[in-house]
Amino acid sequence: MQEGEILEALNRHWLASAAGDVNAEHDIYDDDAICDYPQSGERILGRSNLQALRSHHPGKPSGFNVKRILGKRYLWITEYTITYQEQPVHTVSIMEFRNAKVVHETQYFAEPFEAPAWRSQWVQRIA
Repeated sequence: MQEGEILEALNRHWLASAAGDVNAEHDIYDDDAICDYPQSGERILGRSNLQALRSHHPGKPSGFNVKRILGKRYLWITEYTITYQEQPVHTVSIMEFRNAKVVHETQYFAEPFEAPAWRSQWVQRIA
């Protein structure tokens, strides 16, 4: 699979995620895909378990914004924001591809925090 094809597959995946289309969202995954959530210490084994978990999420996202997708060959990173119950959650997804499917994904979730005033002279607000 060429990089352009992977980027197209990722765009379809994130559009389906944003639309809540759990079937199309999971087309990108291999049947035996692994998805890790390091912050909670969870590992989801298999596309069917990943789809079931996401289908039963009690707080469906009300917003979804992809900021950027970067990758080369078999490793791709997406930086995006999901809004749950009016709260943005900054997210990074690291996906490893094999035979045109995601075989391993790691997702990191970070809630926003208030920037301390002491460093304002060195920073610029981005959001």
